[in-house]
Amino acid sequence: MTTRQIIKKYGQPNITGTGYLVIIDLPYPMRLAWDLKTKVTRMSCHKLVAENFKNIFNDLLDHYGLPEIQRLGIDLYGGCFNYRRMRGGTAWSTHSWGISIDLDPARNLLRETSRTARFSRLEYKPMIDIFYKNGFESLGIEKNYDWMHFQGVR
Repeated sequence: MTTRQIIKKYGQPNITGTGYLVIIDLPYPMRLAWDLKTKVTRMSCHKLVAENFKNIFNDLLDHYGLPEIQRLGIDLYGGCFNYRRMRGGTAWSTHSWGISIDLDPARNLLRETSRTARFSRLEYKPMIDIFYKNGFESLGIEKNYDWMHFQGVR
């Protein structure tokens, strides 16, 4: 989707997310990727993808179970809503709407390709399939970079 299409579907982003953000409870605790002792049990996201996110996290829990989610680092929360421009660009990041999420950013770096990104490994295919099933795409699959990033723009 282009930025124009995203604005048409999700509205104009704003710094506080007023008018479009909702808070969802997560079905399992996540850990802040940059402070592993901090638990995340709720998340702000766009109201139009809230159910999609709930389904994604429930499907991940059903498929992997909590111990495996933790072992694989799928619970390492890198963020959802963040009002900002794309790195190195002028267009709004999909994080500005709360329609994307970053997971395990330390082992799935922005410029990393399938050669080394953790999420390109076979054991993560079910996770990626779950995101696609629920209307999200992986930039790792689509562009072969930013494997941490999943966005609801399908």
